[in-house]
Amino acid sequence: MRLYSHYCPSGFSNCYILGTDLPDAPPSEMAPPHREVSLQREALSPREASLPREAIIIDPGEMDVNILNLIEDSDYTLKGVLITHDHPHHVKGLATIMRIYTAGIYSINPVIRDHRTTLVRDGDVVNIGSFRIEVISIPGHSADSAVFKIGWLLFTGDVLTAGLVGSTVSSYASATQASALRSKILSLPGDDYIILPGHGPPSSLEAERRLNLDLNSFDQRKNHHQLLDLETTI
Repeated sequence: MRLYSHYCPSGFSNCYILGTDLPDAPPSEMAPPHREVSLQREALSPREASLPREAIIIDPGEMDVNILNLIEDSDYTLKGVLITHDHPHHVKGLATIMRIYTAGIYSINPVIRDHRTTLVRDGDVVNIGSFRIEVISIPGHSADSAVFKIGWLLFTGDVLTAGLVGSTVSSYASATQASALRSKILSLPGDDYIILPGHGPPSSLEAERRLNLDLNSFDQRKNHHQLLDLETTI
């Protein structure tokens, strides 16, 4: 796979394009704001080498000429658009994409910006072209917040960024989000996962387990309240 990260200045957000990495793909000549990372770990088999070039987009905060040129110059067929949650800074480019391409939209929300989506739910495994996507629901920041797990990549939207978690409107939503993150994301086996958030720099699952300030602060407050409850009972 080949990962392209596109910075969307209007919303200070990240848009990701994930494409198949084929041996005859042209070298990248992208100018900023793109960053490109090759995620190929093994040589492609003859079968894989014969497959068409395919791509998916995660959280199109904008759709500009840079993204369009990337898709067209790489001869990618856009197979799908993944939406981690329906907030403007992550979906503003959707209308333009749907005017150009016929890719399906995948979200926990059934309708986004008047576009019907392919509805996904927690625990679903979706195959879009060459991509196998696992859906992990993490409510709290929004009711439709999802993390998309593709191989060792975790596209986390706003629920988990480097050192922080998503903003919430109530203590209940905060507790729900923290619990889901711990049970579904931080509990994943192994330390190789890469966190690709909707805002800010990438991180690693290992780093967030040890250093995430919001999760550590939440745990400290929770332990403090449990201690107070115990003292009151005694």
